Amino acid sequence: MLDRFKGLIARDAGADRVVPPAGFTVRLTLFTAAAMAFLTVFALALSLAAGRLATSWGEELARASTIRISAPEGQLAAQTTTVLRVLEQTPGIDSARALTADEQRALLEPWFGPDLPLESLPMPQIVEVQEASGGYDADGLRLRLQAEAPGAVLDEHNRWRRPLVTAAGRLRLLGWAAIVLIGAATGAMVTLAAHAALAANAQVIAVLRLVGATDGYIAGAFVRRFTLRTLTGAAVGTLVGVAALLLMPSAGDTGGILTGLRFSGFQWLWPLLVPFLAAAVAFLATELAARRVLGELA
Repeated sequence: MLDRFKGLIARDAGADRVVPPAGFTVRLTLFTAAAMAFLTVFALALSLAAGRLATSWGEELARASTIRISAPEGQLAAQTTTVLRVLEQTPGIDSARALTADEQRALLEPWFGPDLPLESLPMPQIVEVQEASGGYDADGLRLRLQAEAPGAVLDEHNRWRRPLVTAAGRLRLLGWAAIVLIGAATGAMVTLAAHAALAANAQVIAVLRLVGATDGYIAGAFVRRFTLRTLTGAAVGTLVGVAALLLMPSAGDTGGILTGLRFSGFQWLWPLLVPFLAAAVAFLATELAARRVLGELA
């Protein structure tokens, strides 16, 4: 196998003439390789972005909790003070603060609009809690809050965090599955093109056999041409895909899947592998197709 790869580098003009330099199979191979490489870059970016998103959501939401304090207007401030004091005394709590009215209004704006009359509504007080690395005893905190601030309810965000992390993880697996399917489709299309080229040159192959050419020599010519065509098309498709990703907006502070659909750091090196992987798929597909067709023509 390694010898065949080395043979791709050493150009043989006589062998190259066995394969038609133009025609339907050439355009099909180049277009298929470019299109599949383009899709692979996006599938790879989607998978890696989903992985980053799952990690981000898992870490950030796992450390964050909120306490909702619902009490009559005259008792709300006192219960808020009590909750903050309890949190200061609770091991495993890194920080806690009560959200301001403007911050609570900003949380409700996406649902009710910017003109929400917050002052005239009986809004609960929200306390944001950041836990330390070791975590805290949630059950013990709930019991103490129930005793000292009956209107306080602790929310650990588990019911929100787990579905989000699970969805992002499955989206990452879907991206890798798409890459596998794209590779399989590329191999199938290259096999089809190689079959067509070999069948169209059946008479040329027969003449070459008469003058002493071996099946390995003939197959090597087709393998070389189709592998290099696939490498060229995949390189073009990869460049276009990377350029398209560069035009996508960065994630910024939103952490969204669409705004973060691009590579990060050393992940930009991953697309460099796409043309070579496509060439490897084409090499194997053409090798198998050539052996089969040449065996049928024998």
